Amino acid sequence: MTTRRVRRRIPVLLLVPALLGLAVLVVPLAGLLVETPWTRLWPRLASAEVWPALRLSLWCATLATGICLVLGVPLAWLLARADVPGRSLLRALVTVPLVLPPVVGGVALLLVFGRRGLIGQYLDAWFGVSLPFTTAGVVVAEAFVAMPFLVVAVEGALRAADPRFEEAAETLGASGWYTFRRVTLPSVAPAVLAGTVLCWARALGEFGATITFAGNFPGETTTMPLAVYLALESDPEAAIVLSVVLLTVSVAVLAGMRDRWVRRAA
Repeated sequence: MTTRRVRRRIPVLLLVPALLGLAVLVVPLAGLLVETPWTRLWPRLASAEVWPALRLSLWCATLATGICLVLGVPLAWLLARADVPGRSLLRALVTVPLVLPPVVGGVALLLVFGRRGLIGQYLDAWFGVSLPFTTAGVVVAEAFVAMPFLVVAVEGALRAADPRFEEAAETLGASGWYTFRRVTLPSVAPAVLAGTVLCWARALGEFGATITFAGNFPGETTTMPLAVYLALESDPEAAIVLSVVLLTVSVAVLAGMRDRWVRRAA
């Protein structure tokens, strides 16, 4: 027996602001595509400044996302399941980079990891490592601003998941690490995937913390957002082309991965 799906009527008071919200998000992107010099797109893409910046952006965003996965998933588990004192304060501190101006985050990173910073002075003196104004500095800056996206997504899934399966596994003698690896992690895999994609996309588009902490050195720290900003001052057409490339990469990854996590969640 088949059931007919009832078509729900959309209230006008919800439809109008929803369409306006959609316009706010879509119209600027449509304007970018309309103003794109399509006839000169390929010559512009073949220019020397596009591919090094794109390659550096993809590489740094991927490394930053890997760091966020290694550190962020355990942190999300700690916030969701562990009974630690001051957990609410820890949760607030983790989400601060979501609302913190990226430039302020870059200044904070300089004060901590700079050559005279709280930690950077020891990294420089003991190991000869200097993070500011290097490719490694780009990765650190992107991980700082992007990790909360992963932590929030995974923590929310962990808090919503039924803990009885984990309790049953532990009752049967499974260790904590085995339970996390074979029971907890698979149950929140769609959230981990969604958080990873958001984290990567945020890292790819990072600008403020990167230019403050890592600077702008072509081939070393000049990512795509920095290249767009620089081109906008001297060559607006090049800035548009760079923006279209960045938009295309972001949309392609988000659209492709979204189908996967929605299918897995269903």
